[in-house]
Amino acid sequence: MSEPRLSLVPSLSSPAAAPTPAGHEIKRASPFASIGAAVWRWRPELSTETLLVGLGLYFTLACNTPFWRGLLASRGSEGGALFYVLAIGVALSALNVLLLAPLLNRWTTKPLLGGLILVAAVSSYYAGQFGVYFDPSMLRNVLRTDLAEARELLTPGFFLQVAALALPPLFVLQRARLRQRPLKRALAIRGAAVVLALVVAAGALGSVFKDFSGQMRNHKELRYLITPAAPLWSLARVLSRDAQAANLPRQPVGTDARLGASWAAAKKPALFVIVVGETARAANWGLNRKPGQPPARDTTPELARRAVINFPEVTSCGTNTEVSVPCMFSLQGRRHYDEDAIRASESLLDTLRHAGLRVVWNDNQSGCKGVCAGVESMRPDPAALPQLCDGERCLDEALLESSRSLLRDANGNLVLVLHQLGNHGPAYFRRYPDAFRRFTPTCDDEDLSKCSREQIANSYDNALLYTDHVLARSIDLLQELEPRYDTALLYVSDHGESLGENGLYLHGLPYSIAPAEQTRVPMVMWISSGFAARTRLDPACLRTQADKPAAHDNLFHTVLGLLDVHTAVRDDTLDLTATCRS
Repeated sequence: MSEPRLSLVPSLSSPAAAPTPAGHEIKRASPFASIGAAVWRWRPELSTETLLVGLGLYFTLACNTPFWRGLLASRGSEGGALFYVLAIGVALSALNVLLLAPLLNRWTTKPLLGGLILVAAVSSYYAGQFGVYFDPSMLRNVLRTDLAEARELLTPGFFLQVAALALPPLFVLQRARLRQRPLKRALAIRGAAVVLALVVAAGALGSVFKDFSGQMRNHKELRYLITPAAPLWSLARVLSRDAQAANLPRQPVGTDARLGASWAAAKKPALFVIVVGETARAANWGLNRKPGQPPARDTTPELARRAVINFPEVTSCGTNTEVSVPCMFSLQGRRHYDEDAIRASESLLDTLRHAGLRVVWNDNQSGCKGVCAGVESMRPDPAALPQLCDGERCLDEALLESSRSLLRDANGNLVLVLHQLGNHGPAYFRRYPDAFRRFTPTCDDEDLSKCSREQIANSYDNALLYTDHVLARSIDLLQELEPRYDTALLYVSDHGESLGENGLYLHGLPYSIAPAEQTRVPMVMWISSGFAARTRLDPACLRTQADKPAAHDNLFHTVLGLLDVHTAVRDDTLDLTATCRS
């Protein structure tokens, strides 16, 4: 028998023994590439019910951090917190299954769940970053936001956080293959899933119902932190209300309005300017400092040099523009607040038109929120004012420049409403020119998380300085026009702003829990001697009355009183000037 011999000749049939071409090295696959390829090849077969349960848990655990924080904070130091949170978490997850199960099939599952993942991630970001509650008024505010305003909120931090939260479940959803079942079997399993979810939700809530129901009664706002349920419910409510309102005619207000006797005796037409401020809060308004109290900073130096009447105790109708602007111009006001009635009724501007006055709304914001429907409207043209506009936004001085054409006509009476961009956040640094960057260091980024509270407050106060300048320029212009008009001006902000107090930023909290920073606003009047004489108004008397509490509710009746417009809907007890007119 022959011994085996070692062959030195490589086998031509063995790939491992194949010669390596000259100048080339064997490249081994990167372990990261191998892992990536394996992940990409991963295509699990999942039932719709499994996906739904998984995403229900994802929504509850990953996207509702602001809700859990608020729930525990409002519960206080009561015992059994772990069981309480666990029971509510199980109930929320089961309710997600219960509500979505009837809507899902082979065609709707991925698009619908994908959309809900994005809604939940975005809602979680804004609720956590700014303390946003997704009630109907906030959703209406979102729907009415213009492109420029929305762009300021889409910061790199927003995209990073939303991507971190949304991409993992979106990847699983995209890679999953939906298990197909015969129709009868699929219906039976879906029905069983719904029944099971109902039983689980009822059992979990029932175990903590006494505590939970009491907490929800005392802290109703918490329900608007639950995502994605709260934004979707509020969106549906807003759309249904708007659809109903679109089919109904606006209820007339003050159709009997007529001009009083002072108009017949007047030798000049009247020019009355209403400036609707944006996001200016009373706490930072320099004129509101008490006599003898040294201000931390003076944000109204120019108004202080003019004979304005300041009202330091003014409360807003709401905490966002979408609520406050319609409310402040309405007959109902905050005292009889009814959102549907306000939106379905004419406003103060219509009552003035019924009296025969020309009314013009000049807007430097995202619209009049329905107040100026049927009223002559305009807005600054960025192309005509390149020194004040950047192509998207205009500084508020553009309101004055664009209104000059209206003031050339001295033959008619005019009520001019200027709707400011004011202190609209988070990009406070964009609301003023460089000359007003007096308080430093400033926050020069839309992402407030990158700035300190001091920087944010400095930028905010610089924007207030610019509002002070715009109002002072408006008064100077009205003084120049006194030979042709009897002139007056009234300024009031629509709502305030949180600048980090209690961890809150921006505005829009439900009114019932909103801090004073969001509901206390500045208001000032300036009245020329000619206007005071024609209306028999005593400015000195009004100054003594100005320290009394006031509100947006006074605007409707105070303007009618100042302009001597008589109508059955005018209430002199709400006219701030009534006791100072003879």
